[in-house]
Amino acid sequence: MVETPGRTIPPAPVRRYGILSRLRSYFIFDPLIWMYTVALGLLSIPVSLFGDRERILHNFARVWSWAIMKTILSPVKVTGLDKIDTTKPMVYAVTHASALDIPVLYVYLPFQFRIAFKKELLSYPIVGWHLKRSGQICVDQQNPAASIGSIRSALKSLKAGMPLVIFPEGGRTPDGQIKPFLAGAFFLAIKAHVDIVPVALVGTFELLPLNTYHIKCRPLEMRVGEPISTAGLLGHDMDALSARVQKAVEDLNDGRA
Repeated sequence: MVETPGRTIPPAPVRRYGILSRLRSYFIFDPLIWMYTVALGLLSIPVSLFGDRERILHNFARVWSWAIMKTILSPVKVTGLDKIDTTKPMVYAVTHASALDIPVLYVYLPFQFRIAFKKELLSYPIVGWHLKRSGQICVDQQNPAASIGSIRSALKSLKAGMPLVIFPEGGRTPDGQIKPFLAGAFFLAIKAHVDIVPVALVGTFELLPLNTYHIKCRPLEMRVGEPISTAGLLGHDMDALSARVQKAVEDLNDGRA
C-alpha cells in the first residue's frame, strides 16, 4: 500500500510482459514509429511552406499521432472532455509520465493547441525542427531569462484564442508518481486571465516509462476535470493556484473526481 497524507492508495496490479512483448516492441512498434517520424517530419517541411504553416504542421502532428496510436494497440477512454467548452482558450495542465503522452493529446484533444516544451528537445533532428517551425513554446529551465520572447509569444497566442498545453511537473516522472508542480507553470494562465483545465493521462507510464523502448500495449485513459478559474489572481497567487491544480489532477489520476 502507498500511504499519502489523508489517504491510502492500493498498489496498481502488476502485469507481466515476456520476450514476445519485447520483440514486438523492438522490431515492429519502435521501427514503425521512427519511420512515421522521419517520413512525416520531412514531408511536413516543404508542405508547410504553402498556406497556414502552424495549422498545417499541427495537422501533420495529428496524423503522426494517429498512426502511432493505431500501431501500438492501446485504446484510449476519454472522460470529462464533453463537459468542457473547447472553443475557449484555456491552459491544459497535463500529467507527464511517458513520451507517448504527446500522441494521446494530439489525437484526443479535438482542437489546435500549442505545447510548452523544454529547450533540450530542439537538439533532436526532425522533432526539434517541427517544434520550432510549428509555433510551440520553448522554455529554457536552466536560463529562464532566455525564454522571455517565447513566453510573450505564448501569452499573445493565448489572448488571441489559442489553447496551451503545459506539463507542470517540468518533465516526465521517473517512477509513475506525480511530481510536485512548478508554480511558474501557471504564470501564463494568470496573465492571460484564462481557466486551467486539469488533465490526467492514466496508464501511459506503464505503457512506456522513462529510459526504455519497450512499449507494453494496454488500455489508457484521458481524464479531464472541471476548469479552474484564475479570475482576480495575481503573480503572488501562483503557489496556491499550483497546489489547487495539483490536487485536482491527483484526484483525477486516483479516480476520485
